[in-house]
Amino acid sequence: MNDQGRITLDPAKRGGRPCIRGMRISVYDVLEMLASGMSETDILKDFPELVVEDIRACLAYAAEREHKGLIVSAA
Repeated sequence: MNDQGRITLDPAKRGGRPCIRGMRISVYDVLEMLASGMSETDILKDFPELVVEDIRACLAYAAEREHKGLIVSAA
């Protein structure tokens, strides 16, 4: 779990992808919606079970993973 339990990992859901609070909505789903131009308001309208803190937790989770990612330097 991450961010006070908002991001959960369960091998039985969505192939073990990180999801929001044990639901079947993955971090990837939310990031994809944001990348396609949906606003937080649009997402919350389409998924009333989510709250704004869930969306922000997805962004924080992605930022943390990016920060820990592989760093390749030019030789």
